[in-house]
Amino acid sequence: MIGVEASPATQVIAALTASALYAATYLSFVRLLRYPRNWRLPSLSACLATGALAALTVALVSLSPDGIDTPALAVSAGFIAVLFYIIAAPAIAFRPARRHIEFLAKHGDTAGLWLLGPALLAGLAIPNIRLQAVLGIAMAIELTWFLRQRRAGRRRRLYTLNDHDLSVLETQAKGDLVAFRRRHGIRELALSAGAVSWRGCGKGTSPCPFNLYVNRLGLNTSPCCREHMKDLSHHIASGLREMGVVHWLEGGTLLGAVREKGALLVWEDDVDISVLLDGEMTWDRLAAGLAERGAREGYFVDLFEKKGFISISFDPPKPWPFRWERNRFRGEIRADIAIYRQATSFGEAVLERRSHKGAMPATESGGYGVPREIVLPTSTVRFLGGDFACPNRPEAYLQLLYGDFAKTEYTYIDAGPAKARARIDAAAGNPPVL
Repeated sequence: MIGVEASPATQVIAALTASALYAATYLSFVRLLRYPRNWRLPSLSACLATGALAALTVALVSLSPDGIDTPALAVSAGFIAVLFYIIAAPAIAFRPARRHIEFLAKHGDTAGLWLLGPALLAGLAIPNIRLQAVLGIAMAIELTWFLRQRRAGRRRRLYTLNDHDLSVLETQAKGDLVAFRRRHGIRELALSAGAVSWRGCGKGTSPCPFNLYVNRLGLNTSPCCREHMKDLSHHIASGLREMGVVHWLEGGTLLGAVREKGALLVWEDDVDISVLLDGEMTWDRLAAGLAERGAREGYFVDLFEKKGFISISFDPPKPWPFRWERNRFRGEIRADIAIYRQATSFGEAVLERRSHKGAMPATESGGYGVPREIVLPTSTVRFLGGDFACPNRPEAYLQLLYGDFAKTEYTYIDAGPAKARARIDAAAGNPPVL
């Protein structure tokens, strides 16, 4: 090991090297979290790269000309594994997760600092400068993350909940809003002197974790997130029109435009838009245009070429090295842009995509597709105060995806909360199917 017997210069170089290697491992890992946040499995190459960096960090800490420093090996490997598990919890919890992961996700801003005490004890007990450097830089990163989130939280502004929002909230809380807020860590819910309001998110804050609030707790989409999804929808649609891209509203977003008369579904958790690529509008041209516009207007663009989609989020892109720390957010306001291409399947002209959507049938080549004639040429529909492109036959498109789309179905909402809110939605004119 490198301890007190080494020269000061050697110790400094060893500490800086270990710190830099851990920082590289951390940045690679938080970038990897973009996949579970988008309900996708990470690529093998990304996993191998992050794993290799972690292994190098542990090896650097524990190996020396004198042999293996077993305590440093055990502490460094265990510490990185536990800390990265904590860091990953909010991304993993974008899908239904185990209770302990939900707990860690709820405390994602502070949970990393829970290891501060063990890190101090290990650093004092083991005279290994490289281990001490790794523990120190890791805790410095966690402290910086905590302080940045705490500062951003002060920028939230109050939003009023409408009658339907409040009715759903009170129903899911069984009348006890204070206990409900505490049990689920809903820091955005403001209760004061009998008044109920919402501490809304914005460009300068972390987004509300409304994927949890909507899908697990059965609440309506928060008013701030509805507002931001509207802005995001107009930003994307105007950009696609400027680039001359054939596009249309997709999935639940199209369902809201048609069934809800131009509004978002009250439990909407993202915006769905599809685009058609061809020989002129290639992936590279589309990606470059959206990325340039996003950087200019303050929207984060994440590209998944092999997966066949683009994610555009309301939060602005951050400079390096903070760019990928957004993957630690507990929530995200985003639009998913699915990529279609023209194809022929079983003798029929179709528009084909790689990922499954609703009841969209499989194509001959292994993708999923819709008949070209119900999409092209695209039409328009009123949505969120503007005219948006939609399939030529939107009702037929929705029928293909959802069957009887006139009936309300809680596709992604957990069964218990869905049943609890059914009566309220029925009273509002949307009788659900349970």
